[in-house]
Parts: sequence; C-alpha cells; structure tokens
Amino acid sequence: MRYLVLSTSLSPTSRSRVLSRAAAAELRAIGDEVVELDLAELDPPLCGGPGSWEHPATAALQSAIESADGVVLATGIYNYSASAAAKTAVELGGSAWTGKVVSLLCAAGGQSSYMSGMSLLNALMLDFRCLVVPRFVYATGDSFDREDVVDMDVRRRLEELAHEQHRLTSALCSVA
Repeated sequence: MRYLVLSTSLSPTSRSRVLSRAAAAELRAIGDEVVELDLAELDPPLCGGPGSWEHPATAALQSAIESADGVVLATGIYNYSASAAAKTAVELGGSAWTGKVVSLLCAAGGQSSYMSGMSLLNALMLDFRCLVVPRFVYATGDSFDREDVVDMDVRRRLEELAHEQHRLTSALCSVA
C-alpha cells in the first residue's frame, strides 16, 4: 500500500507535524510505502483566490493525493475546528480525494475540542466519498516533548490508527 501523510500545519513548531511523522513511522513499520507532504513546504494558495486552481502547488497536491491508496491527514485544531490550511488542502485536492481511505490526526490546546475534526471528515466522506477510518488520534500539548510524542497512550493510538488505516485500505484496494 502507498500512503500520503499530509501535514497541514504552517507553523514551524507544529505538534500536528510531530503526529504526522510518528504516523508515517508506524505505517513504515507495517511495511507500507509512505510519502510525507508538508503544506508549509508546498505553500499552496488559499482556495478560491485568483489562480488557486492553476497554481503549481495545487497540481502537486492533487498528484500526491491521486497517487496514494490512502491518506493520513494531520491538522491543528483552532477555534473548535480543523485549521484553515487543512480545509484548503481538502478543497484544492478536489476530486483527487474521491474514494480514498482517510484517517485524521489532531493536535489541540485542550481536551474539550476532541470532536472538532469531524466536520472535515464529514466533508471528505460526503463530498468525495472517502472511506473514513473510524478512529482518529487527538493529542494535547502534554503529549509532546518538542519533536516527539511522549504520551504512551497517544503512541498506542497512533499504532492502532496505522493498523486500521492499513487494514481498511487493503480491503478497499482488493475489491477495486
């Protein structure tokens, strides 16, 4: 299986990027091929702005999504919602998302917004007919030590997510 692990944070000290790297390592441990894409490096335009659909970063994002069997999407949570950059990645990715198996990683400031990623997953499920992995990883600041996930429960959930992503993607690809 080939996976895209998409970090949507634009912050250089992003905790969701730390989650994305840890998830990529878990998928590689299973034996899967993993491509990591960081929106901060890709620098896509805001969706709907002048030339956003013709921008080279949009084409690169769409190509990365299209070439993957499944996608792990990492986002920060702001104001009880996935980041604007994550929403832009979904919109600019457009039909490349169709039929993908997608899982979600969320980094947030507190425990009370743990359901905040659901609207983004609903959009992927309803607009692009993605198969959404029915578990996600939600972590707060206490789970991290700079560049690593130190909370053992979060690490266990990352491992479980990787296995579930692999299992569902394998099943979908075997019937396609």
